[in-house]
Amino acid sequence: MSMKQQINDAMKAAMRAKDKPRLGAIRLIQADIKRIEVDERIDVDDARVLAILDKMVKQRRDSITQYEDAGRQELADIEIAEISVIQDFLPTALSDDEIAAMVAAAVAETGAASMADMGKVMGILKPQIQGRADGGAVSGLVKAALNS
Repeated sequence: MSMKQQINDAMKAAMRAKDKPRLGAIRLIQADIKRIEVDERIDVDDARVLAILDKMVKQRRDSITQYEDAGRQELADIEIAEISVIQDFLPTALSDDEIAAMVAAAVAETGAASMADMGKVMGILKPQIQGRADGGAVSGLVKAALNS
């Protein structure tokens, strides 16, 4: 079953359960997917849906930080709830050990020796970590591996 179908089924289940917060978050997901389909005149595949969901989580994490800095915890709580709904559709997150192993393997595969090779390493890692790890954190690990 495609991710779009899973999201649609989850929306129907949330409607039946009268779960308004979950329904609202799922509708936001569908709106983002639909916006991209209309803007680019394409039918998004599962890989693109993963990228959309990953971006949505990142946006909400940024919003949470801003809301908490401004003392608006009630708005931060809404964003936290939306993240939990979005993460239901993402694959399971990678552990720190798995990420470190992937970074080491990518560095070895590319033969990267300096920061100039970071793009090659990240090019290999990006499809593997999409939706499963924070790109910024992985980038930091790659920098550390290339500087040592």
